[in-house]
Amino acid sequence: MGTDRPLRADAARNRARVLEVAYDLFAEQGPGVPIDEIARRAGVGPGTVYRHFPTKESLFEAVIEDRVRSIVDKARAQLAADPATALFEFLYDAVRTGSVDHGMVEAMAGYGVDMDTAAPGAEAAFLGVLTDLLAAGQQAGTVRTDIGVAEVKVLLTMCKASQRHGEGVADRLAAVIADGLRPRPSEPG
Repeated sequence: MGTDRPLRADAARNRARVLEVAYDLFAEQGPGVPIDEIARRAGVGPGTVYRHFPTKESLFEAVIEDRVRSIVDKARAQLAADPATALFEFLYDAVRTGSVDHGMVEAMAGYGVDMDTAAPGAEAAFLGVLTDLLAAGQQAGTVRTDIGVAEVKVLLTMCKASQRHGEGVADRLAAVIADGLRPRPSEPG
């Protein structure tokens, strides 16, 4: 935006609504969605969208950063509330929300958009909080110590595939994965 002043309440609401609608439309239709359509569905004018996001690329970046920030903030709150169970809560949340909102990321990649270029730092922020969740669970003795972040990320990706088979399947798969992350009775954390 070019200024460090906080947004007025209505401008902040409009920006948040544009991000929400853009996420849904990019996931559904890919990056070819016209800004005018995003504006119409968000209930604002195209000028409002361009004031907040001067280019479509800046809108892509903001959408991804907003989603990752939301995921990271929620995970940090879970970690602060109960470090021993935070990873498991995160896992169940990820399953329920389509495995950490990769819908748009997959849609963008399918259209040739490089996510590292579009939203630098998003993957690092996600992996950072995942590392913290895993370490806290391992330190508390609730998560196996022979599991790393790479394995947890793959497990989250697998959970996403279960979404096509209904909510019950996804929840049961998350429970199986959670059981697999717990230490075996015969060995320490």
